[in-house]
Amino acid sequence: MTDLNAPPDENKPVSPTFAQSLWTLVQYLLPHHLISRLVFRATRWRTPFTTGVIRWFVRRFGVDLSEAVEPDPAAYATFNQFFTRALKPGIRPMPDDAAAWVSPCDGRVSQLGAIQSGNLLQAKGRDYTVQSLLGGDASLAQRFEQGQFATIYLSPRDYHRIHMPCDGELREMIHVPGRLFSVSPVTVQQVPEIFARNERLVCLFDTAHGPMALVLVGAINVAAIETVWAGIVTPPAGVEVNRWLYGGDTGINISLSRGQEMGRFNMGSTVILLLPEGLALDSRWQPQSVIQLGERLASPQAD
Repeated sequence: MTDLNAPPDENKPVSPTFAQSLWTLVQYLLPHHLISRLVFRATRWRTPFTTGVIRWFVRRFGVDLSEAVEPDPAAYATFNQFFTRALKPGIRPMPDDAAAWVSPCDGRVSQLGAIQSGNLLQAKGRDYTVQSLLGGDASLAQRFEQGQFATIYLSPRDYHRIHMPCDGELREMIHVPGRLFSVSPVTVQQVPEIFARNERLVCLFDTAHGPMALVLVGAINVAAIETVWAGIVTPPAGVEVNRWLYGGDTGINISLSRGQEMGRFNMGSTVILLLPEGLALDSRWQPQSVIQLGERLASPQAD
């Protein structure tokens, strides 16, 4: 049977099969949020079958449990506990260079590069705007006008906690409601402006080099997104954009260090990192490159 959500082979272009193209079309008709709410409940059930399901999942997707704090599938009471498992301390070391920005997660680079005229590249022949990604805020989008971006896809086998790429102080969190299309590579190639259409959580930080945005994109079966300061943020009721302010007069000061956990996906999805002007992406990363948490992603440009 064709795996509709499997990532492509490294450094090979995505060529959708008929089944994958049909799956993309079917998604337009699916009740995305209802499915995700059901998944939210199912992944938290405590049943005699949980360990068997986890063992099957590990075999099916090639999950490396030897990296986890708890490598025994039987130790997880629910599937969600397994999916959001912690890694052993020190298994994702940070660069010695304190100025280096690192990958915020394990995954595969979908796209990366310079933000051009306010646009981000989604896939070959498809782009979307920073403004639409950030919930329609033109002034906020302008802060990244000369910046860089990196989009990282987390497959089912990956570690699903998100960490800080650099030291930062939280300034704002924005929840943007939307659809929940799959963000598998083949769907991203076919659905226009998918990252600006899907539900997402925008986390804005001040850093020593300027503003940074970590955008956690929801997807079908991604039943919730969490942050370490707010807990589960999605799915809320309603269709309005919600904003929370931090720092300054709010009296809520949240500072996170490079490599510190900032959030997690309950089931897998995509992270989009917006970088400020003055940083250069490491040239070794290209679309379809496999990347791990803590690997150098960008560095300050020389004067």
